[in-house]
Amino acid sequence: MPTTLTLKNIPDDVYARLKASAQEHRRSMNGEAIVCLEAMLLPAKVTPTERLARARALRDTLPQAKFLARDIGALKRLGRP
Repeated sequence: MPTTLTLKNIPDDVYARLKASAQEHRRSMNGEAIVCLEAMLLPAKVTPTERLARARALRDTLPQAKFLARDIGALKRLGRP
């Protein structure tokens, strides 16, 4: 069952941004606050297929340089005593 939460001493700038965001998304202040809290506190459910697609997209943005195992080992040892 949902629980009621009362917030006190909200900084003016935070309140103003929440209010603007609520208006932009056509939500009540309460609804916007809940959406913001959910976005920050609940883990996003990402399927393995989505995760793989994101990894591949990220990889495609990287330079096409080939790294050899010896180069990776040397880079790992840099800065170690």
